[in-house]
Amino acid sequence: MTPSPHSSSFSPRHRWKVLAAGVAANAAFSVAFSGIPMTAVLMRTGYQLDNATLGLVLGLMGLGIAVSELPWGLLTDRWGDRPVLLTGLGSTAVALVAMALWAAPGAGHIPGLGWLGAGLLLVGLLGGSVNGASGRAVMTWFDAGERGLAMSIRQTAVPMGGGIGALVLPFVALHFGFAALYGLLALLCALSAAMSWAWVHEPPVAPRTKATAEARAVSKSGPLRDARVWRIVLGIGILCAPQFAVLSFGTVFLHDFGHAGLATITATMVFTQVGAMVMRVWSGRWTDRRRNRPAYLRACGALSVLLFAALAVLVMAAGTHVADSLALRIALVVLLGVSGVCVSAWHGVAYTELATLAGASRAGTALGMANTSVFLVCFITPFSIPHLLALQGWPLVWLAASACALVAMPLLVPRPDTAATADQKVAKTALSRST
Repeated sequence: MTPSPHSSSFSPRHRWKVLAAGVAANAAFSVAFSGIPMTAVLMRTGYQLDNATLGLVLGLMGLGIAVSELPWGLLTDRWGDRPVLLTGLGSTAVALVAMALWAAPGAGHIPGLGWLGAGLLLVGLLGGSVNGASGRAVMTWFDAGERGLAMSIRQTAVPMGGGIGALVLPFVALHFGFAALYGLLALLCALSAAMSWAWVHEPPVAPRTKATAEARAVSKSGPLRDARVWRIVLGIGILCAPQFAVLSFGTVFLHDFGHAGLATITATMVFTQVGAMVMRVWSGRWTDRRRNRPAYLRACGALSVLLFAALAVLVMAAGTHVADSLALRIALVVLLGVSGVCVSAWHGVAYTELATLAGASRAGTALGMANTSVFLVCFITPFSIPHLLALQGWPLVWLAASACALVAMPLLVPRPDTAATADQKVAKTALSRST
């Protein structure tokens, strides 16, 4: 890693400015990819879409991110965080301006499905740059004792942006239209690009230490050839399916099945995002202190299995009588919100575990792999939900979410004996290199 010519002039506290810029970049893009699905009911009406087409359109942005994440991660490790963030955020802002001009429905005009789909796909392709680049910046500026907290704070940007999107975007779309919505998103990306230009630089070169030698030993073969990295990558992706089910079709579920109004739907989605944000910060700090990331990930996975299974049972018990019972409607809202928080709380811890395994110098690639998995699931999930609804309705949707959490657990948290064997191999490799 080549340092910036100005890196020696930065104070030790500059790392928090780098983190703030990374949070801003992720939050700005998260308002788009998490917030646009919050307008699903309005989008369905404004663009005159059925549920199947709505699911396809909402998934296209996730597909664009999935396709671009790994290339952006490789470029980040080669070029550095700053140029990738500036290029990605700037071009995303331009793409959103183009959508405001040509892909927004207006009075007497509904753009073709191709314009909407291509626009969202392009936004995903370009916006995928922010995840790996900001994650690598955190890994290079923070030491091992603070990375869990720092990465978890960075990961709060996703629910933070989603919460802002849930609170603001439906109001903007309803009262000002989708052109104003896309213009607002473009402005947020431009502002976060300005923060990255001002604060994101390469850190000063740290003296070579035993920890550095171990990190290099871990990542010598590269994340793409490390089976342990691939296991965590797959586990992260699969455990995101229940989360995206809540984010993409949670509003539709509350509207169509729970007969909730716009205020209740918005409040539920905001609670989900804010709760996830708080839990991510707490979990990063807590696991840094206790050094128990695998146990925490296992607990989040198990609780997600139970919560989504309980949601499915409640939906089956409610049947068609949910509109007649205030208690049932409240229970549906609360259980959906709590499930969404739980299945979103583990991201910072899992990403820290993954980046630590790969090594700071390869963090961009490893995080790109994870985000490719995540956003491939982001595409598949909203595309699949309408088909599950057609088969057995909402109970099948939430049972499938519970099953995904169950499948992800052994992938995300390897068996203790496997982890111990892997750690011994790393230690031996580092020892042989140091001697």
